Amino acid sequence: MANPVILVYSSNAQTRAAIVAAIGRRPAADVGLVDFLECSTLPEVLLAVDSQAADLLVLDGEAQPVGGIGICRQLHQELPDDIVVPPVMLLVGRAADRWLATWARADEVLLSPPDPVTAAEAAATLLRRLGSEQAPVAAELTG
Repeated sequence: MANPVILVYSSNAQTRAAIVAAIGRRPAADVGLVDFLECSTLPEVLLAVDSQAADLLVLDGEAQPVGGIGICRQLHQELPDDIVVPPVMLLVGRAADRWLATWARADEVLLSPPDPVTAAEAAATLLRRLGSEQAPVAAELTG
């Protein structure tokens, strides 16, 4: 069985690296190893979701020109019913933006910069929930 895939979206490479480092390759012992799929544009995210290439999405709410909050809302509102939206964690810059993440239907909210303990626990919780519903749907990454 392939490792679960966590899509990390940000227009900023340093932010993507911080998210990957915070979650780590093994967010929890019972979750096992995870793979990361880094995306820097909205079309990359939409293609990954459409092709079911990710089991969990981590979206940067501060990304430019399209923020993760808008992407999260768009995925939940505009995708056809036959496309399953993976669980979404939103990275927000201010605690006051948590309500926007809730409005966008995010499953978890992280504050920027991501805290490694909090990020890993949140990712593990969402992956466990996914594991209890079904096996990971993502195909193995090829590079």
